[in-house]
Amino acid sequence: MPSALDPVNPKDQAVSEDIRFLGRMLGDVVRVQEGEATFQLIEAVRRAAVDSRRAGNAPVNELHHLLGQTDTHTALDVIRSFSWISLLANTAEDVHHERRRRFHRSTGTAPQPGSLGAVLDRLTEAGVPADDIVAAVRTLSVSPVLTAHPTEVRRRTVIDSLQDISKLLDLRGRLDMDPTEQLENEARLHTAILTLWQTAFLRVSKLRVRDEIGEALRYYDASLSQVVPALQRDLTKVVESRYGVTVHNPHAINMGSWIGGDRDGNPFVTAAVVREAMDMQATTALRHHLEALDHLSITLSMSERLVSPTLQLLRLAESSQDTSPFRMDEPYRRALRGMYARLAATATTLLGSLPTHQPHAVLAPYGTPEELMDDLRVVDASLRAHGSAEIADLRVVPVIDAVEVFGFHLCGLDVRQNSAVHEVVVAELLEVAGVAANYADLTEPERVVALISELHSPRLLRSPFHTYTDVARSELDIFAAVADGMSRFGERIVPHAIISKAESVSDVLEVALLAKETGLLRALPQGGLRCAFDIVPLFETILDLQQAPATMTALFTNPTYRQLVAARDDNQEVMIGYSDSNKDGGYLAANWALYRAEAALVEVASTANVRLQFFHGRGGTVGRGGGPSYEAILAQPPGAVRGALRITEQGEVVAAKYSQPALARRNLETILAATLETTLLDTEQLGADRDRAWVVLDELAELSFGAYRALVYDTPRFTEFFRAITPVSELGKLNIGSRPASRKPSDRIEDLRAIPWVFSWSQCRLMLPGWYGTGTALEQWVGGDSSRADELQALVDRWPFLRSVLSNMAMVLAKADLEIARHYAKVLVPDQTLADDLMGRITADHALAATWLQRFTGSADLLWDNPSLARSIRNRFPYLDPLNMMQVELLRRYRAMNESGPPQGPDRDMAGLIERGILLTINGLATGLRNSG
Repeated sequence: MPSALDPVNPKDQAVSEDIRFLGRMLGDVVRVQEGEATFQLIEAVRRAAVDSRRAGNAPVNELHHLLGQTDTHTALDVIRSFSWISLLANTAEDVHHERRRRFHRSTGTAPQPGSLGAVLDRLTEAGVPADDIVAAVRTLSVSPVLTAHPTEVRRRTVIDSLQDISKLLDLRGRLDMDPTEQLENEARLHTAILTLWQTAFLRVSKLRVRDEIGEALRYYDASLSQVVPALQRDLTKVVESRYGVTVHNPHAINMGSWIGGDRDGNPFVTAAVVREAMDMQATTALRHHLEALDHLSITLSMSERLVSPTLQLLRLAESSQDTSPFRMDEPYRRALRGMYARLAATATTLLGSLPTHQPHAVLAPYGTPEELMDDLRVVDASLRAHGSAEIADLRVVPVIDAVEVFGFHLCGLDVRQNSAVHEVVVAELLEVAGVAANYADLTEPERVVALISELHSPRLLRSPFHTYTDVARSELDIFAAVADGMSRFGERIVPHAIISKAESVSDVLEVALLAKETGLLRALPQGGLRCAFDIVPLFETILDLQQAPATMTALFTNPTYRQLVAARDDNQEVMIGYSDSNKDGGYLAANWALYRAEAALVEVASTANVRLQFFHGRGGTVGRGGGPSYEAILAQPPGAVRGALRITEQGEVVAAKYSQPALARRNLETILAATLETTLLDTEQLGADRDRAWVVLDELAELSFGAYRALVYDTPRFTEFFRAITPVSELGKLNIGSRPASRKPSDRIEDLRAIPWVFSWSQCRLMLPGWYGTGTALEQWVGGDSSRADELQALVDRWPFLRSVLSNMAMVLAKADLEIARHYAKVLVPDQTLADDLMGRITADHALAATWLQRFTGSADLLWDNPSLARSIRNRFPYLDPLNMMQVELLRRYRAMNESGPPQGPDRDMAGLIERGILLTINGLATGLRNSG
């Protein structure tokens, strides 16, 4: 099973050789494990796919001939083979990228694009004063927020195995390996690949929320616990070396999480789960700090006979109650063992158990992370006092930084709920308390008056003598769990409460009232109100985004809410959703609605003297706001990134970005660099032409919106076509997430979550949410007028926003394959007249989009400016094509068997086997495409 396609660039030879090498190893494993006949079939499939792709075609006919009659058991081996080689190819690419970065660093060439060094060079060249750069770094704050969504299909076991393969593959690039080391390396790689082959791709049971929390927290052990503090230290160092100023910003990177707190449409997130999420986060942080102290107590072996520790250090040693005669002259070890004992007591107090080994003594717990940091600074200062500064820098400073960054809580857990649920709970509270018997029937002004009155009232609404509905009890218990978590771990444990479908002032004030009911909102002694967390409205649909400025204006001019904002240092966060806006209005209309909303909200906040921070609810795929992070941040409107940015990290991109330290470092540094650049430079670059540019985009967005809605919502039987051509119905059976695929038990697209909507289109290789409507809009707007075409060209050349939108669309079009999609339609859509009609419309818009992109770029290659992705696609497609062909065939068999009801007897067993094969193809395609969810 050698490599897919020959490289087109000599500098990429290494990665192609690695892919060939891994492919041969996998082929050897398949031959031994499954037999020569299966191996030869897989080889024939691979050769057919490679030859067709070299000729510029999708191998539909060739693979249909080879695989159409394959028995189900053999089909599973074929699917597993191409799934694993896709993952191995991705791993080889990641290793190649990191090798290239190391090479550039070692040769002293210019800083890599996206690095801190590169952005500081860019700012200096642009004439930004050093004082402004330093001031921006002082307040810089980016927050990647890990979320659990039903597209992260990779098991932890698989991720761990791929990490081992990555390390071994990287070692193969060493020039100094002797033949014996090479043979040992190959043997270990073979063993790792054999282990993968014998490891189940799929989970045997559906994930629980607890499992999702654990899956996310493992990235702290894998990379984040090490990388986040180290990158913040590097930020300090690079600024100090360039500008001679020491900048200490321990919160330049603030990791966040939704997992265990996001209950919008997820009935499995309960108060108990929220508590468990907070405890699991704290356990991860405390275990990390305890292990660090334990390691320090071993490594800092200095003898008092040879060095002179400070008096403060000696006092720490004496208070440790470590009386071992073997350490009597080793004060650092005794001091650190005492600190370990105190932190162990802290962990036991906060968690009820100790996540590591027992201490030598029972000492008083640390009350706060700051107390632990004070003791660590005593150790640091003492080392420096006797000439051991380099030991302090290497050993102690990283521990101090980790405690400062992660505290005892690790990261912020956001809680989220739909505004409709809040409304129901508040209505019940007000009715039982005799305040309003018909809150749901009140007008918006009447609701606001009632809510403000209760917010300022000293009494609580909840009665201990009434049995509340399950919904009310559940929500109030959630807020009570948050209050309990804050009392143990501090307010940083839950920094935000997010409101889905926020549309009004009352939607926001309802959350404030629920916070008051559980002690999270209180009156201040000096007057006014303060809430323990930020209340964050989430604007998702096109209409919500259009109305967002008016909603926020009404909030900021409401005296009570303005008190809450003032008590949070005049900061307000607003979340904008990419997924639902795209499903609602299509790619171009959604992106423009988001841009317009951000720009308008910046003005609203400025008028109110409020510092606005945006939280971008982006997914991995372009149809959900994904794409290269650097370009996406630079494409924000002026003022939207004022040194602060929050962004969701979702689906399979979490593993792609954070599974290894090098990947995590590159991703986080890119976000930091882009945020800094966008804060200090005019990235819109439109000047006096801004008004005209906005008119053009208004018109394009309207045309795109119309084309998209006409297809998706106004075409009779489009839902039938979508459910036939994609595996969306089968997707719900894959054990890849705790959240239901739909908000309601309905077949309507409106009720389907945006994530499976996008994910399903990627499976049949149409990728429709990432482009449909744009080609038609461009063609209609230009209308054959060359001057209009020239005007668009000038905007593309000048405007980062439009350039980013079109560049991301080009990436999607390059990954889409209409020939594969037409095969899905031909085999799976029962009504071929319907299939032909809709595929004809889809194909026409695709052709227009590609034509206009080629005109804008002057190249027939959609990826002319992204050779790395172009190479990746060349290497990857021959491994994905067989998975698509097998998926179509197995879906055909499965649906035929279930047409008249669930199969019985032997047919039921065969249906189960076919279903497993379908789920394997879904998994393999998702991981192979990388940003499909």
